[in-house]
Amino acid sequence: MMMNLSRFMLCLCLSLLPCLSALAGLQIGGTRVLFDGTRQAATISITNKDKVTNLVQSWLSAIDGNSPEKDSFIVTPPLFRLEADGQATIRIVRSGKPLPEDRESMLWLNIKGIPATTEESGKNTLQIAINSQIKLIYRPASLKGSVPEHYAGKLRWNSIGGNIEVTNPTPHYMNLSTASVGGKNLVGPYYVAPYSKTVISEKGLPEHGKAIWQVLNDFGMRGEVQSQAY
Repeated sequence: MMMNLSRFMLCLCLSLLPCLSALAGLQIGGTRVLFDGTRQAATISITNKDKVTNLVQSWLSAIDGNSPEKDSFIVTPPLFRLEADGQATIRIVRSGKPLPEDRESMLWLNIKGIPATTEESGKNTLQIAINSQIKLIYRPASLKGSVPEHYAGKLRWNSIGGNIEVTNPTPHYMNLSTASVGGKNLVGPYYVAPYSKTVISEKGLPEHGKAIWQVLNDFGMRGEVQSQAY
C-alpha cells in the first residue's frame, strides 16, 4: 500500500514539473521602498516574468500588531492586470494622516501575483498565487541625510534572564543583516524599532560574551561590522 502511494505521489510530482518550471512570478524592482519624507510619493517597478497575464494586488500591512501608520499611505493602483513580460509601477502616496516626524516608520508592502487561467485539454495545470513582502520605510524630513548605518554602533546588547535584549536609542529602524552573541549565530531576521527594545529568545544563548552585528543600509546591503561585550 505504501509503495503504491509513493509511486502515485512521484507520478503526480513529475506531471506537474512542466508547470512548476514555467512559473516565474513577479519581479519587484527592489528589496525595500524608502519613502523620503520631503516628498509626497514613492514608487517601485513590477515586471511580470510569467508566460501569462497576472492580476496584481498590492496593499500595506503592519510589521507587528495593529499599526495606525498604514492608514497614512495609499497604494495605487491596488489591483491591475499585467501582461506577460509587461512592466508597471506601483505608487505609495501620503493620505494626509499624520506620521511621527521624529523617527522612522516601517510597514510591509505586499505584492501578490495571481496568474490567469489557461485551459489546455489533456494537460495538468497548477496555479500558485505568490505574495511577496518588502519593507516600506518612511523617513521623515527631519531625518533627511541621516542613515541607519551611521548609528549601527549605538545598539546596546544585554543578557536578561537567558534572553538577549537589544536597545535602539536612535530614530532609525535597525534591520539586522547578521548577528551573533558569544559565538552563536542568531537565526533571525531581527529588527529593532526606533527608541525601542527587541528581546531575542533562542535556545542556548550565552549569558556573557561579545555581540557582533551588521545592519542593512538603504540599498539592502550589509553595513560595517559592529561589536560590543555584554
